[in-house]
Amino acid sequence: MFRIHRDTRFSKDKSPYKTVASAQFRHHAGKDVHAPGFYLHLEPGQVFVGCGLWHPEPAIAGKIREAIVGKAAAWKKITTAKDFVAAGETAGDFLARPPRGFDPAHPLIEDLKRKDFIFVANLSEKAATSAGFLDEVASTCAVAGPYMRFLTEAVGLEY
Repeated sequence: MFRIHRDTRFSKDKSPYKTVASAQFRHHAGKDVHAPGFYLHLEPGQVFVGCGLWHPEPAIAGKIREAIVGKAAAWKKITTAKDFVAAGETAGDFLARPPRGFDPAHPLIEDLKRKDFIFVANLSEKAATSAGFLDEVASTCAVAGPYMRFLTEAVGLEY
């Protein structure tokens, strides 16, 4: 769980640190939010499940890009799978130009230009308040499992 309050004892600003409820379920080898993991976000008007790596360090992003190039067919199969595409979308920031050392004409150049390697599945507020919400979250995580496996193994961790 992410902390929602800050120490306001000596501050004029008494607003919460965060105004949403969220939790990250990261890889056991990870020490912070930059480790591969699953993420649940609950906010009025915005409920979603995410997974992947957000703002990985350059060396880690490089490993992922190398894996995408080295296992292009597997990456394409995972990211174009019918259930994966139906459940959500890949998201995050992109580099303005292709990363150094990668062919600008590579067929997967848009994926290689990613700064974030994340998948996001939007859910409804109604779903978040239903009895089957945890099952829906688990199902979404299962659909994103091959994507997470690819990323986790690309950075040299066990899935």
